[in-house]
Amino acid sequence: MAVLSGNREAAGAPARVRIRSPLRQAGVGWIFALPFVVLFAVFYLGPLLVGVGMSFTDMRSTDVTDPLGVDLVGVDNYLRLAGDEAMRKAAVNTVVFVVTALPLTIGLGLAAAVALNSGIGRLPAVFFRLGYYLPNITSIIGVAVAWKFLLEPEAGLVNRLLELVGVHGPAWLENESTALPSIIVMTAWRSFGFNMVVLLAALQAIPKELYEAAETDGAGRWEKFRSVTVPALRPVLLFCTVYSSVGFMQFMEEPLIMTQGGPLDSTLSASLAIFKQFGVGNYGYAGAASTALFTVIVALAVLQLRLGRRR
Repeated sequence: MAVLSGNREAAGAPARVRIRSPLRQAGVGWIFALPFVVLFAVFYLGPLLVGVGMSFTDMRSTDVTDPLGVDLVGVDNYLRLAGDEAMRKAAVNTVVFVVTALPLTIGLGLAAAVALNSGIGRLPAVFFRLGYYLPNITSIIGVAVAWKFLLEPEAGLVNRLLELVGVHGPAWLENESTALPSIIVMTAWRSFGFNMVVLLAALQAIPKELYEAAETDGAGRWEKFRSVTVPALRPVLLFCTVYSSVGFMQFMEEPLIMTQGGPLDSTLSASLAIFKQFGVGNYGYAGAASTALFTVIVALAVLQLRLGRRR
């Protein structure tokens, strides 16, 4: 037997391969994922569950020292939320913000990506990509403060430039009709750089043979964009839409820094209204509003993904 075994080894018989069981592989994976799981449970999942629990109580800031002494109120906070005029105004402002800023941001990002992908030299392309993306990684507080100075009615750069052409600019952030549009423009300017980088990477991955085949069929520039570029970008456009809409549904820093939600709640967002409720100590009510907003965001993301996959 020893001779036969030696002969097999000498003949180059393949060594036995040790196959790990799926359970062992899953265990190794969970060990590597454990730091993230712990952080997620402590800083995300834990506060989320606490907020949902608070939404069914009358907890206030004075109850922090005795959290077990609060009373259960059932769905009273949610019923109060439905009849709150300020919360309804904040919900409408948030919907207007998302519906307006989302296509503007993605449209600007797509336009910039197509421009950078169509013949701009390598060095200028790097310069423009950096310039477009830089506002996205700049502190939102710094950007909001800078834009607040730009939109000042008397000394702001925007109105100074308008005066050069004989136009008297309004008080952009002090007027109900211009405050929210001003914040939308600022947010689109700040955010489109992220979509531009993602869409540019997707554009560069489209096979050139598709465009050559379209040219052979007599397609012009617009036909190539509509028939080749857009269908190829649909998965990436879906990602940008879901990612941007989730972020826009939670916008808070911009109105907080620039207008504090005014004038007359015209820029009050859902997140800012929740923040203010937490600030005055209405933890149970704020928890109900947070849970409602979270539910709407999840439902919107799921709806977008389903519609996008059908397309």
